[in-house]
Amino acid sequence: MRTRDLQPNCDMENRSEVFWHPKLLAAVMTVTGLLGTCLLLPTRLADPQLPNYEYKAAASPATHVFSVPARFQGKIVRQVQLPPKEKAIALTFDDGPWPTTTVQVLKILKQNNIKATFFWIGKSLQAQPDVARQVVADGHVIGNHTWHHWYFRMNPATAAAEVENTAKLIYDTTGVKTALFRPPGGFMHNGVAAYALRKNYTVAMWSSEPGEFRPSNTVAGYVTTVLSQAQPGAIVLMHDGGGNHSKTVQALPQIIARLRQQGYRFVTVPELLKMQVSQ
Repeated sequence: MRTRDLQPNCDMENRSEVFWHPKLLAAVMTVTGLLGTCLLLPTRLADPQLPNYEYKAAASPATHVFSVPARFQGKIVRQVQLPPKEKAIALTFDDGPWPTTTVQVLKILKQNNIKATFFWIGKSLQAQPDVARQVVADGHVIGNHTWHHWYFRMNPATAAAEVENTAKLIYDTTGVKTALFRPPGGFMHNGVAAYALRKNYTVAMWSSEPGEFRPSNTVAGYVTTVLSQAQPGAIVLMHDGGGNHSKTVQALPQIIARLRQQGYRFVTVPELLKMQVSQ
């Protein structure tokens, strides 16, 4: 056999060595992985079952529609502008429903004849449907707080799933339809708030919070902080879910009593919005 007859095979072997060179192969795999993460991962960050989750509906739920005045639809609200003499304030609770804390909060609110606004996480609601039904039965208002309580940026499909699947579970469990939305952590630029605004939700933020996530804070500190931030039309953020909020439960009766001493009355967020419209 002549030498030149071997040349094609030698060339193929050389090209194969180049193609399968470990460094080149590692580089190709790295680039492919990064592209996959950037292009595919954001669409799969939600539960694999989203956005086509099949919920088991509550038995013949009565429909409750928590609407807002037209001027607040698709708007962000942090506080309602009321005259000084109109001392109304809204208590709100995030991250529930929770097995113990929510029940304790409900008991305190009932003892004081107060209606509040609860912003629910879909996964928490999925775990505690009976507690959720009790919240609604007690006459409180419900808002949407996304499915997972994620902070990072989401693509449009994932953001939509976070809001819509929570809305669906709220309705299937309690019969509630709500126009209220609160973004987790108050994050306005990760996709979910923008989606909610496009869907004409009122994005209900807050003007007062007791500092629950400062570990060194005390029950007395909670009370003092809320009182110092109180003003007509204020929206107070507290938490009944998402962890240990026993300090909130302890502070709540004192917050209510002290605010009442200052002449405040307690309303829900929709009631607060309607008060501004009627001014």
